[in-house]
Amino acid sequence: MRIRKYMVIGILSIVLFPWVVYFVIHMFETHPWQSPKVNPQTNVAQIVRMLSQNEQRWTNPAWQQEAEQALRGKGLTVVIRSPSNDVIFDSAAPGAHHWMSNQEVMVLEDGKWVGTVQISSAGKADPAAVIGAVAAAVLAIAFVSYQVGRNVIKPLESMSRAALQIADGDFDFELAESSTLEIRQVRSAFRIMVHGLRESFAKQEKLEEERRFFIGAIAHDLRTPLFSLRGYLDGIQQGIAASPDKVAHYVAVCKDKAAHLERLVSDLFAFTRLESMEQTLQKEQLDLSEVVRQTVSSLESRAMEKGIRLNTSAVTETCDVTGDPHLLERAVTNVLDNALRYTPLQGEIFIGLKKESGRAVLTIRDTGPGFSPADIAHIFEPMYRGDASRSSATGGAGLGLTIARRVFDFHGGALTAANVPGGGAVLSGWLPLDEHRCQELD
Repeated sequence: MRIRKYMVIGILSIVLFPWVVYFVIHMFETHPWQSPKVNPQTNVAQIVRMLSQNEQRWTNPAWQQEAEQALRGKGLTVVIRSPSNDVIFDSAAPGAHHWMSNQEVMVLEDGKWVGTVQISSAGKADPAAVIGAVAAAVLAIAFVSYQVGRNVIKPLESMSRAALQIADGDFDFELAESSTLEIRQVRSAFRIMVHGLRESFAKQEKLEEERRFFIGAIAHDLRTPLFSLRGYLDGIQQGIAASPDKVAHYVAVCKDKAAHLERLVSDLFAFTRLESMEQTLQKEQLDLSEVVRQTVSSLESRAMEKGIRLNTSAVTETCDVTGDPHLLERAVTNVLDNALRYTPLQGEIFIGLKKESGRAVLTIRDTGPGFSPADIAHIFEPMYRGDASRSSATGGAGLGLTIARRVFDFHGGALTAANVPGGGAVLSGWLPLDEHRCQELD
């Protein structure tokens, strides 16, 4: 039931129920078998005869007073009306009512209608009816108050207490039931809100935990190469590197550590810009195969140092896409860098690019150990690396694949990881083809 209908029914109950009880009791008390009977052959006939004989005196105040006293003694009231229904004489006291009409007689004189006489029981208030009406009013008010308290006030009070508990961070509370539609709707919305707040707080706690881990991991990754760099520089300064060959070795190590620091800072900077969405995509039409070839060319020297072959024989098709060339090159570089890091000496990395169902599909497969079952579900998470040591031998801050996936996502594509049945890992990414450009070329 809606609250408006509920309140209307309550008000009507308070107003009408006492009157119904009053009239029922009064009707019972004034019923002919309960009231003093008026003999139509004696009292009424005598009164009518007396009133008819005094038709000329109906408007006389003295006669009216005498008639009123005589009628009051018989428990009757009389109303005399003119043919036009104007009241000439009314023996009832001011404010009294004529509850039951016993008889109504037309008065004729010389065949002419001169008035109407209405004889009624005296219109006195019935004490039993009044008491019953007051009791009914009290009961109606008590019933309506109880219903309003149970279905409206109590649920609202419980919601108010719950709101105060939520403000203090307490989500364990009970909400009172209600049969009122609006209260039930608010109660349901309140529960949905609380459920959302719980999820929001849980997510906030998880993000805060990730933030603390993120800061700790960054500090660890930056501290390791900095510590090594400082040690080798101190060795040069203190003359530990006495020979030119040893000095050259120390300088080479310092350059390597500086490059490592640069890579770490670059990854962190790229990640924070992507995380806060500060970097706007500079989209333009480009050939993804050219981006892949340039990236492979930039990493050939590192591959040659480990004796790893970069096989690009499957990159033959022109794949026109729309995107940011610098970000896409960064994403492909990160995926290839991950493959180089885990591919053993004299291994091979296969790079493929093809068109498939309106997409440009890039695959990078290595001959390394692949992903462990425990790692494969987490490799795209920030700061996650499969090896537990976090040694500098395996590279950066654990953000490379995270950045690569987000770049693919920002371009409307996706990046996934899997293991090759025969051994090794494969990362597959796709981007939507520029259909307009492809049609022009065709």
